[in-house]
Amino acid sequence: MNIIRLSCLLCFAALAALSTELKEAELASNLIPRPVPYAVLLPDGYQAGGAPLPLLLLLHGGGGDRKYLASMRPSIEELWKAGKLPKMVVATPSVTSRCFYMDYRDGSEKWESFLIGPFRKHLQQTYNTSTDPKENLLMGISMGGMGSLRIGFKHPELYGGLAAMEPGIEPILHWKDMQPRHRFWRDDSLFEAAFGKPVDPAYWEANNPASIAKASPAKISGSGLQIYLDCGDEDMFLLFEGSEFLHRVLYDAGIKHEYHLVRGADHLGRTVRPRSQEALQFLSRVLNPPPAVDPAAEPMRKTLAPLKAKAGVK
Repeated sequence: MNIIRLSCLLCFAALAALSTELKEAELASNLIPRPVPYAVLLPDGYQAGGAPLPLLLLLHGGGGDRKYLASMRPSIEELWKAGKLPKMVVATPSVTSRCFYMDYRDGSEKWESFLIGPFRKHLQQTYNTSTDPKENLLMGISMGGMGSLRIGFKHPELYGGLAAMEPGIEPILHWKDMQPRHRFWRDDSLFEAAFGKPVDPAYWEANNPASIAKASPAKISGSGLQIYLDCGDEDMFLLFEGSEFLHRVLYDAGIKHEYHLVRGADHLGRTVRPRSQEALQFLSRVLNPPPAVDPAAEPMRKTLAPLKAKAGVK
């Protein structure tokens, strides 16, 4: 009987060791006028004293909060269980409802500085996450997709990859080109809270992902930052226009990226979960890249090489 009881205890201990854990806490700093609540998802087998794990900063959309991580937990756990996503620490902060994840022009809230500074350091020290930029990842949806792009493009040296889902961006490079269809769900007060009252066009441009990419292609490409961009072609906020525009800016600037315009997908609904898992698997490939050379394609590449050279194709 004692042996059976001992076996049961060992089984329960093994099961416990294989369970994930969702924790909630908060962090105060001088960059945000209040403590910032956040959630952290720890993978099964997590050990505070073990080898540092990659960190995924998962950014919620406008009006959301740290509960976004709880909603994403089943998708992440499914990929972990299937061996399609490396074990990592995933963290989601609760930010001001529609802060754009940026430093406000008036300095009252500095979300970008908070996320790349004290919050990143806190996660490294508290949850033993990697300090290697290549093992630090960004992912966000809607406003969080915008934030991922802005932070990743402005600080590509800090991250190995980013995945922006249906990012809340406009299809323009300059504030003067903003049209009602680009912002019908955003009133003046929202823009003025972030970009100044009246809006400072130069500050808006300095924080617009497409403008940043167009101005700094060498910095982004040279960093090795891996970029994933996704949007549905039925997005109710017309965000496919901004995503398509950014795709063209990146393509024309020679910034390599993966772009998905998903047929029939809306901003909400049934396609979000499978699209989220595709984005997560892209980040998995950032951590564990496939071989640079595809043996099946290499013979044809060698055959085409002299023809390309003759045609002046690089």
